[in-house]
Amino acid sequence: MSILVTDQGFAPEDWGFGFHDTDALEATIGASPNGFALDIANDFDVTELAPYLDRIDLIRVAFPVFSDGRGFSQARRLRLLGFQGRLRASGPLLSDQYAMARRCGFDEVEIPDAMAKRQPQEHWRARADWREHDYQNRLRQFA
Repeated sequence: MSILVTDQGFAPEDWGFGFHDTDALEATIGASPNGFALDIANDFDVTELAPYLDRIDLIRVAFPVFSDGRGFSQARRLRLLGFQGRLRASGPLLSDQYAMARRCGFDEVEIPDAMAKRQPQEHWRARADWREHDYQNRLRQFA
């Protein structure tokens, strides 16, 4: 089981149409009339998705461990490629990484239940104002 983290705090899973993997992308991209969601590994070359981005509703990027930040780069690249759908980071991320996830383009973070017990909702909500607590914004005040 997992928990979604949004700017409002913890939320239950709200995507009920399943996830597809990149191996079968060509065959499955139009398979679901309710929406299409894709799981990608953190070493997947997201530029391969460029021709399909307008037909993908949700992309879930795997973070196998909190210390592997390649998923942040993937999120940024996907947004620069024009992806407008939901973008979800999934794995044992820390609440301290929430602001970075949001700044890179993620809409939400999916964490395991065990992580939610160690870092309760209050920890995550303390990072929810991710636009304000940004050193670049603080520096712009002096420019």
